Amino acid sequence: MEGSDPEESQKKRQKKNLYPGDFSRKHFEPMALRPYPLTSELSLMQEEDTQLEATRARFSNVLKRHAELAERLSRDSDKMIFERLQKEFEAARASQTREVYLDGEEWNDGLLATIRERVHMEADRKAMSGDTNMMPSHHFEEKITYKVGSKVICCLEGARIGIQYETSFAGETCELYHCVLESKSFLEKMTVLEHTVPFFLPIREAENDLLSSNAMVSLISSCAWTHFFNDIKSFIKIAPH
Repeated sequence: MEGSDPEESQKKRQKKNLYPGDFSRKHFEPMALRPYPLTSELSLMQEEDTQLEATRARFSNVLKRHAELAERLSRDSDKMIFERLQKEFEAARASQTREVYLDGEEWNDGLLATIRERVHMEADRKAMSGDTNMMPSHHFEEKITYKVGSKVICCLEGARIGIQYETSFAGETCELYHCVLESKSFLEKMTVLEHTVPFFLPIREAENDLLSSNAMVSLISSCAWTHFFNDIKSFIKIAPH
């Protein structure tokens, strides 16, 4: 009898190990019965998360490029351009004889042609100012500044047209941008001589595509881009991270 004990113990051990996976299978069986979100709902949540991340990434990229612009404007050359143009605009507004407020429909290519004519007449008047036979003309000496919404348009020295864009957010003025158009003659198209608009906004594209054919659309497009950029920048600053 004693000799058979080891054999019986071995048989008992074999029976215990006959189904070694039973415990694991029984342990995980309840997990298969647990409810999961519907596949469509899960996909929708993932898609929304992806869109939000993509939007935040684009906004962050705009903010990064604005920081690069701020660094660029802090350099002496760019800072001097901004300060010089700002002084020119302030001088032009200080010497104005009249400020005209316009509605959207009054601001058109015909008016721009009038402003263009004025800058050329002013340049001719100064060129011939030494001629004593030249009769003074109050029409030539009249200096008008035009204000259209957030834009200020005035005549600058050297047959140039200056446009100042004033951006705002939540009713508060944020930043000023300048764009100076050069008009050498009526036979040549106007060109953007210099500007302080952020370098990554498509000002040059608007100039090449529209300034010669539809100047108003070009200027309105530039204004819209500066406002869009300012709105995005202000939104990023106040948005929770």
